[in-house]
Amino acid sequence: MRFFRLSLAAISLVVFALASPVAAQSSDAAKGIAAQVDRQMPELTATYKQLHQHPELSHFEEKTSAYLAGELRKAGYEVTERVGKYPDGSQAWGVVGVLKNGSGPTVLIRTDMDALPVTEATGLDYASHVRSQNPQKQDVGVMHACGHDLHMTALIGVARELAANKDKWHGTVVLVGQPSEETIDGAVAMLADHFYERFPKPDFILDQHDTNDYATGHIAIGSGPQLASATSVNVVFHGIGAHGSRPAAGKDPVVMGAEFVLLAQTIVSRQIDARDPAVLTIGTFHSGTKNNIIPDEATLGLSMRAYSEAVRQKLLDGVRRTANGVATAYGVSADRMPDVTVAESTVPTVNDAALAERMRKAAEQALGAERVDASTPVMGSEDVGYFSLDGKIPFVFFWLGAADPQKLAEAKKTGVALPSNHSALFAPVYEPAIRTGVTAMTAMAMDLLKK
Repeated sequence: MRFFRLSLAAISLVVFALASPVAAQSSDAAKGIAAQVDRQMPELTATYKQLHQHPELSHFEEKTSAYLAGELRKAGYEVTERVGKYPDGSQAWGVVGVLKNGSGPTVLIRTDMDALPVTEATGLDYASHVRSQNPQKQDVGVMHACGHDLHMTALIGVARELAANKDKWHGTVVLVGQPSEETIDGAVAMLADHFYERFPKPDFILDQHDTNDYATGHIAIGSGPQLASATSVNVVFHGIGAHGSRPAAGKDPVVMGAEFVLLAQTIVSRQIDARDPAVLTIGTFHSGTKNNIIPDEATLGLSMRAYSEAVRQKLLDGVRRTANGVATAYGVSADRMPDVTVAESTVPTVNDAALAERMRKAAEQALGAERVDASTPVMGSEDVGYFSLDGKIPFVFFWLGAADPQKLAEAKKTGVALPSNHSALFAPVYEPAIRTGVTAMTAMAMDLLKK
């Protein structure tokens, strides 16, 4: 027994001696990336503030895309602008930068570019004061309230790191500046413009998104669903208008809509398996013009979330059945059943398990294991998943922490959440977040492209 233990010890020493040079090289490379990123930080900080102060709404990212394209060209990438075509035939502001470095895998890294119709209330000295018109021609404030300015800054940093370290990897890098993520039609628009015919089709896809759910300086990564599908549905109830004093003379769509609001909640609670996450939210209810007039129609706007297509379809079928059932109960004729239409939708964001584990290890080498957290799936949505072609291309999305660690700890203690993405008060602790995002993404890409 004693001899057996000695043999195991000897074997362990041999294995360590053989493995340690590789481990040391990997660790040294990771430290090298971090050191190079530090040297970029003054310029990247200026870039972040520049982008934050000049946001543009979805479908109108003209100056933003030109800025990103210019930075990629400076880094040595072959850049194509105006990539993407919307259903109405208009051209999108997508940007694609390609850097070829011999034979090997192709890695696609994506950033979003658009801002939100939010009036910034952070009070920061680099706050946005931009105003614009939304699609409804209303005057609105414009803000990078979802951190796309930070995503673009990180992509620029990654572009420079990969270009400066071509001796350490081989293959092709495709960097994508995607428009219109907030309206979840930018990725589809780029694919509709023959994206994978015009540019190298990737073997792997990487993406990151900042959040106040994790401390700045950390990332969070996991396998399986990370974000839900999103389906926006409009339901129109057709009634019969009448004077408010004579409700029996009409068929009141407001009452139908009100009953539908309550019944629709049971689609999740009573028709969806409790083990399958699902959300159904009714966000708008519009009807009528005057207090004493029963209107002809009522229009409701719904948002549905799910991690699978099967659950999404159950939600949609449930909405149709419930709306028709309410209308039938109020005596609406068969030819005037409610209109149920899908306004917009996007697929869930699902990480490839094997690739997620590999990227977690690469991030731990670059950042340290203590700064790589396990991600928790959320019911928010993205459209980046379209680039994976229904999971045919291995894909990994990870969270980039942006919260002050002390404030985050206090928020968890008190239960009072920090301002989140889409809030007028959203203010990432940007410098460590940028440094972490560039370091982690560069390390991941170089691991996939390593010689």
